[in-house]
Amino acid sequence: MPEQITNKRPDGPEARLAALGITLPDAPRPVAAYIPAVRTGNLVFVSGQIPMRDGRLIAQGRVPGEVSQETARDCARQCALNGLAVVRAAAGTLDAVKRVVRLGVFVASEPGFHAQPQVANAASELMEQVFGETGRHARAAVGSIDLPLGAPVEIEFLFEVE
Repeated sequence: MPEQITNKRPDGPEARLAALGITLPDAPRPVAAYIPAVRTGNLVFVSGQIPMRDGRLIAQGRVPGEVSQETARDCARQCALNGLAVVRAAAGTLDAVKRVVRLGVFVASEPGFHAQPQVANAASELMEQVFGETGRHARAAVGSIDLPLGAPVEIEFLFEVE
């Protein structure tokens, strides 16, 4: 069960999460030799998050043949939720996040699939819902032949914090 976070701001990201009915998962554990986040100064770099829910991938395979574009969007949203859980663990609260700086979105793609930006939008839209204007960010949406553990989507994050 994720720990309860005290809201610093009644209109901040933690309050928005609650208003959206979203409960963040516990920050996922790394699946290899890295740490979930590195803070340097006022920047938090969150390692690539795959669509793990309750310790399992919610889908495996390439888009669109093995995983539908809609399921890939669900995966991108789950990656974003996991990324938020990691930055919350690193910063203590999402209310400490001043800005979502960048998302790097990787989509395991079959040849000829060019809708990576539409898949990535699911994560970008969640950032805007949670952070408002400061959730708007720079982004790359890249096709990849394969991703860790056969995940259809992986997302890395950069946040500015107080």
